[in-house]
Amino acid sequence: MYRFLLTPRWWGINVFVLLAIPFCVFMGSWQLGRFEDRVQDHRTADAAASSARTEAARPLASMLPVTTETSGRRTTATGRYGKQLLVPGRELDGRSGYYALAMLRVDGGRALPVVRGWLPGTADAAKVPAPPTGEVTVTGSLQASESPGSNGVSAVGGLPAGQTAAISSASLVNLVPYTLYDAWITLDKADTGMKAVPPSAPANTGLDLKAFQNLGYTGEWFVFAGFVVFMWFRLLRRETEFARDAELGLLPETREPSGGSAETPAAPEATAAAAAPEKESEDAAATAVEPSGTA
Repeated sequence: MYRFLLTPRWWGINVFVLLAIPFCVFMGSWQLGRFEDRVQDHRTADAAASSARTEAARPLASMLPVTTETSGRRTTATGRYGKQLLVPGRELDGRSGYYALAMLRVDGGRALPVVRGWLPGTADAAKVPAPPTGEVTVTGSLQASESPGSNGVSAVGGLPAGQTAAISSASLVNLVPYTLYDAWITLDKADTGMKAVPPSAPANTGLDLKAFQNLGYTGEWFVFAGFVVFMWFRLLRRETEFARDAELGLLPETREPSGGSAETPAAPEATAAAAAPEKESEDAAATAVEPSGTA
């Protein structure tokens, strides 16, 4: 009954199933691993943020380049403030406002972007206190350069002079006449008249939409594996029932002559028409051989 499993068609089906199921399981496990990694990164970032509030600030040079381990940790730098810019469209405590961003020129002439604080409302340079003069030492949380779409960063250009949409060396390189660090800090204590901006978690370390997408993809791959198994058993059952019916003679059979084509019965009208000439010939022959009744 199961000899059909050795046919080329079923060889192809079986090979596909044997390859598809491990592949689906592997992809589902990989997506689950990605989700678990994001959960672990989230826990690590939370632990780092908690310890960063109490640990001593480290010199800027020892914290660069910014990584997931150094992002959010406290650092300190000494220099003189230079040009100041505004960063509009930033929210804090559910209110819309803007950042005051000043360039701190440290030893060597390079500039470190420093978020001095946040103000509510529309960006207005007249409302922002001037940065301190002379040499200052700042302490704050180290942050990686922003990119459009992260942390509320807008990709819209055409801002007025003295404003920038993102805090990154790529965005600021044409706005300030300094060589910039590929990093920035937000002060622990904002300057007078402004609110301190809390540090943000490193990219791809939070339980955001991408993390739950990984969890959703995990379920999809395991569902695909189950669907492959279900379809294989369904095809097997249908083929088995077909083979059983054939053995019991429950399937209609078509008789084929030796020539290979099925024999088709002739229509009654065609049979009668073919038989008529034969009957006329027989009658004529009988008349020819009948002896005459007179001498």
